[in-house]
Amino acid sequence: MSKVLIIAEAGVNHNGSIERAFELIDAAAQSGADIVKFQSFRADKLAIKDAPKANYQVENAGSQESQYEMLKRLELSEDDHYKLIEHCAKKNIEFLSTPFDIDSLHMLVNKFGVTTIKLGSSELTNAPIILSAAQTGHKVILSTGMGTLGDIKDALGILAFGYINDGTTPSQASFKEAFRHGKKLLQEKVTILHCTTAYPTPYEDVNLKAMQTIKNNFGVCVGYSDHTMGIEIPIAAVAMGANIIEKHFTLDRNLEGPDHKASLEPYELESMVRSIRNVEKAIGDGNKSPTKSEQTNMFMARKSLVAAHDIKQGEEFTNKNVTIKRPDNGRPPIEYWDIMGTKAMKDYLLDETIANSK
Repeated sequence: MSKVLIIAEAGVNHNGSIERAFELIDAAAQSGADIVKFQSFRADKLAIKDAPKANYQVENAGSQESQYEMLKRLELSEDDHYKLIEHCAKKNIEFLSTPFDIDSLHMLVNKFGVTTIKLGSSELTNAPIILSAAQTGHKVILSTGMGTLGDIKDALGILAFGYINDGTTPSQASFKEAFRHGKKLLQEKVTILHCTTAYPTPYEDVNLKAMQTIKNNFGVCVGYSDHTMGIEIPIAAVAMGANIIEKHFTLDRNLEGPDHKASLEPYELESMVRSIRNVEKAIGDGNKSPTKSEQTNMFMARKSLVAAHDIKQGEEFTNKNVTIKRPDNGRPPIEYWDIMGTKAMKDYLLDETIANSK
């Protein structure tokens, strides 16, 4: 198994402050995460002026401002992006950002040289942005909260069509055709993240087995984008085969904002990263054989056939005079029945290992 890619999702937890965004980068780098991710959007391209807030946004950020007003306050400018990328380079952590409109996607790719595109669950059914992502030729990570296998198949067809890019006019029929012919490209370039779009996600709604269902159905790399409280679910996802883990984090869960409550604090993020690294070591290669650390214990732990009491040469071995004890320096216990009724070729003292005999 290759190294699990850990994305520390800063998202909009900067609350519109570039200084706080820098602190989030510092915390992500300190945690050992591979990537710190933000969100790139323009409010006027993301939501209409009277778009309602989600329940969790009302609960976590209040209802005094509209969704549009909240998004406007959380926008990152192009200059902000430059500064964040520069700060990531100083801290030796990769920058990534989720675009929520095609202009933001092109900005990330063409102006800032981003070579992996992460699309959020809200874009799973947004065919134009999915197609634009694939047409860049870059790798795509796609979250699938609120989605079905049918939605994922449709999105993969759009991605395949974009990667093939043979001049065919986009259509549902051409997407389906591309899905049939582009499976190798999808396996090379796409990772699908299982996700539950609820902040925080109740444990009973996580359904980690769905991640394996996605892999079994489509043969692509899979991962998990987590919105539960705590760190145990992403760790479990790694044990179940996730290649990528994405997890929201914040400097302080008590800060005002839509995503803070379902985010890890820095010390928790560090703990999650450390635990994932331990789990990926423990997964191994699947071969069952004595490990290097076990080999030194085999002699002491395993057992041999030994004399239960003194045995004279020519005396028959029976269940009264043969027993099984440590260490492993003689005939193995599986030969116990083979020697019953045969005669000792030599004298044995109590606890002496039984040698080969006929």
